[in-house]
Amino acid sequence: MAGVMDSVNRRTQLVGQNRLELLLFRLRGRQVYGINVFKVKEVLPCPRLSSLPNSLAVVRGVAHIRGETIPIIDLGMAIGLPGVSPESLASSFVIITEYNRKTQGFLVAGVDRIMNMNWEDILPPPKGTGKDIYLTAVTKIDDKLAEIIDVEKVLSEVSPLREDVTESVLKESASRVRGNLPILVVDDSSVARRQIARCLEAIGMEVVIRNDGKQALEYLRGLIQDGSRAIDHLSMVISDVEMPEMDGYTLVTHIKDNPALSELFVMLHTSLSGVFNNAMIEKVGADDFMAKFSADELAERVMEIIDTANV
Repeated sequence: MAGVMDSVNRRTQLVGQNRLELLLFRLRGRQVYGINVFKVKEVLPCPRLSSLPNSLAVVRGVAHIRGETIPIIDLGMAIGLPGVSPESLASSFVIITEYNRKTQGFLVAGVDRIMNMNWEDILPPPKGTGKDIYLTAVTKIDDKLAEIIDVEKVLSEVSPLREDVTESVLKESASRVRGNLPILVVDDSSVARRQIARCLEAIGMEVVIRNDGKQALEYLRGLIQDGSRAIDHLSMVISDVEMPEMDGYTLVTHIKDNPALSELFVMLHTSLSGVFNNAMIEKVGADDFMAKFSADELAERVMEIIDTANV
């Protein structure tokens, strides 16, 4: 796994093609789980862990890796499964990831391989699985179901982010967004949808929500069936990048290729925050990019965009 992050340029070529590379791993037993390689900085055998006083049980300790002190989260334990046993630590692995501007390691029992896949083959969790599950998507690999974990939900429970817009920003919003058209928010994570909607509604914006790029594109096409333009109905679109069936990059490409949709301002709002995102955004024609999640930054940026549009 030493070469996991050695080919960022190659992965960048997947952008706009509705494709991804999935790192497959195991927690306990034979069930396979997945995580997008773009979020992975490194995979290594479990290093020496130092205990962290007063931390949650799910945080197994911290590791000192390449000059950083990184919290190590037992991913199995975080989603309600038995964690890695003390006697199995030596044979376990840690997946070092970057989410929401923070670096953390996920302790897993074993790492399998990397699969190049199409987002069309990544599907939402089956209906009836409930709102408290930790899955954001599923896919078939070797005729077996692989589960993609909603890492944002895990991190919101282990290390909660501030979700409220501060009072100073709220006061500023009172005179800036009144009477504007709704914002379309597209995200497959229930936690992210809640965070973004709460932020936008706090500053007075109406929010329309769709769970993935395919749903969003169908909604947008429905709006313009009468011959109108999307900007007659919406102020802007805020979209995640990683989503089942159709990713955010592909959604942007479809929007910008359709004359009735292309005037829409599209912001990609994602936990992917690596330096390679600027090239990707330029390639697909998105108007802006913001790393998740700061309620104040998002609120202020949305107000700036609306102010510019109203000039």
